[in-house]
Amino acid sequence: MGYLFLALAIVTEVIATTFLKFTAGDNPKWWAYVIVVVGYLASFTALSQSLSRGVPLGIAYAIWSAIGVVCIVLVSWIFFKESLTWMQIVGLVLVIGGVGLLELGGKH
Repeated sequence: MGYLFLALAIVTEVIATTFLKFTAGDNPKWWAYVIVVVGYLASFTALSQSLSRGVPLGIAYAIWSAIGVVCIVLVSWIFFKESLTWMQIVGLVLVIGGVGLLELGGKH
């Protein structure tokens, strides 16, 4: 159940971070601020719930942040047409690999 809350934390964090895009620029959208605040509150609440259900802090934070970064890069590339170079792709693979090694190397 802890990892289910971690997944919810990741999804809500990615939604909140995505909508930060709509709070910037010359014409910020007021509704985007609401989504950002609610999304981050939901994300930290779900992250806290995952910790209280046995997911170790270091592992939870590593998974939460790494998957969040990868998802935001993909959302930015797909929906906002931001560039994605081969070097950045290699970096994303290394981030995922590093988190995988943290998980595999932990005591079970």
